[in-house]
Amino acid sequence: MASNRPAQPASFTPDEPQTFGYGKDEGPWEEWNPTADSVAPVRGRHRTGKQRGGGLARSSTVLGVGVIAAVGGGGIASAAPGKAPVSISLPDLSSVAASAKALISDSGSTSTAPKGSTTPLTTAGLTGSDAAHGTADAGEALRDRIMQQAQSQQNQADTATQRAAQTAAAKKAVELAAKQQDEAEAKAAAAKEKAEEAAKEKAEEERLAELAKSYSLPTSSYTLTSTFGEAGSMWSSGYHTGLDFAAPTGTLLKAIHSGTVTEAGWAGAYGYRTVLTLDDGTELWYCHQSSISVTVGQKVATGDVIGRVGATGNVTGPHLHLEVHPGGAATGIDPMAWLQSKGINP
Repeated sequence: MASNRPAQPASFTPDEPQTFGYGKDEGPWEEWNPTADSVAPVRGRHRTGKQRGGGLARSSTVLGVGVIAAVGGGGIASAAPGKAPVSISLPDLSSVAASAKALISDSGSTSTAPKGSTTPLTTAGLTGSDAAHGTADAGEALRDRIMQQAQSQQNQADTATQRAAQTAAAKKAVELAAKQQDEAEAKAAAAKEKAEEAAKEKAEEERLAELAKSYSLPTSSYTLTSTFGEAGSMWSSGYHTGLDFAAPTGTLLKAIHSGTVTEAGWAGAYGYRTVLTLDDGTELWYCHQSSISVTVGQKVATGDVIGRVGATGNVTGPHLHLEVHPGGAATGIDPMAWLQSKGINP
């Protein structure tokens, strides 16, 4: 930087600023105190290059420094050639330095961080929460936020998985409870049904036992020789229509149940036959008798003698041929099943 010219001797006392004039056309001169607003940028040879490695200083900062250097050197600005020199009062250097320092602080330039320093290059993107957690680096803050977000998402996924597992477990527990309840109900129903069946069987046994008291076998000391439904040419119908009790001739025949004698006499292939009609209309036919002990219209009770075993009619030997005709029907039913339904097992 070029040096200023040496100051000219002053013809006045600095403490008392005076005003001089150059001529009638020029007005009075006053004391000049350079400030940040009044100092113009230095042109030409005094231009300062851009600073490297740090922030750019404003031109006003450079100007302030130049002014300080010039004033500090004790130089006095000279007027243009041909004009008388003007005295310049020196300002307080401390106030100028303070102004320069203020300009530098307002320039907004940032100092370059020392090599190897841990000071972050920038604080852009930092939030108050990051600063509260002691984070000074924007990249580290971003990483922390990403990690927090990932952890939050993982926590949400874990919570969803846990809730799904709890829901599945609750559903399974409900299904298991329902299954156990169904099994218990089915078991109870089966036990109830079994108990009901047992009760029915017992009731039926009691009924048959009570009924058996009013029914009895038609004869004793017998042998069953032919049953109902057997096929053979010896029967005119082609099959056996009754139940045969083979016994010696003269064996007593008894009333199976109480009723009324509606027929007693010869009946062709049946030989001597007695028809006993019960109160419900069922007819019992006693066939092939050797003798008859009752008459038509006679009422008999269970166990009363109505005749004797014989071999009359179409027979191969002495026996009782018993037929059962419900309601007096022409076709009979199986006497064995009917006797069993009355509690009697031949």
